[in-house]
Amino acid sequence: MQQNEVPYRVEAVDRALTLLTLLAERGELSVTEAGRELGVAPSTAHRLLSTLCHRGFATQGDRRLYLPGPALLRLRLGNVPTLPDRMRPHLQELFSSVNETVHLMVRAGTDVLFVDGLEGTQALRVGLRVGARMPAHCTSGGKAMLADLEPEQVDALYADGLPPAPGGKIRDLAALHRELEGVRRNHFGCNHDESEPGVTAIGASLGFIDGNHAALAVALPTARIGTVGLEAVTAELLRVCRQARQEAGTVIP
Repeated sequence: MQQNEVPYRVEAVDRALTLLTLLAERGELSVTEAGRELGVAPSTAHRLLSTLCHRGFATQGDRRLYLPGPALLRLRLGNVPTLPDRMRPHLQELFSSVNETVHLMVRAGTDVLFVDGLEGTQALRVGLRVGARMPAHCTSGGKAMLADLEPEQVDALYADGLPPAPGGKIRDLAALHRELEGVRRNHFGCNHDESEPGVTAIGASLGFIDGNHAALAVALPTARIGTVGLEAVTAELLRVCRQARQEAGTVIP
């Protein structure tokens, strides 16, 4: 046996590992792309991706694209479960100062995954969304993370157009770019009834921590906006995010 020859190569395992690598690197993958990369028929690629979904290593988004699943996110680049551990003190500090529901999220391609959170104690409050996946362009933290990217990177990310979003405020790439220009100026993103009816949120990016693109967000019922000092909430969010980024060694825009 030659030194560089792989012993006992199992083709199905090799293909599955290749798909996991592609998902981790690209953030999303279509059946056609998977088949082309593996050199197999789309039906074979579909079966492999379906198996990864069944085991939690992949999940299917709104545009029939496959995205990293919770099991893969726990393994990739520094292990996502350690991110909540590192950010929990900052999440707790933000929660204590605003007394509203707060979340930590990471970006996976064009989606965001809510990985930790604390629920507010108000009688009328937003419930926890930990474990949920939503389109990045209609969430406050997602917008904040997208604003970290260069416009050309955003174009490449949404080369096939924007996925449908419940609120429907941002319907095309031009509208998204206009929104992100404002986010870059203000250093935070807003979501008024876009991800869910009756929910308003403010989010700010934490940058890249252990290879994970992360953000913090404060969510509250839209019906209570008039009784909440949004400027003070936003100031606290930015302060806590700035502190977290400094401790993590990420660059503050």
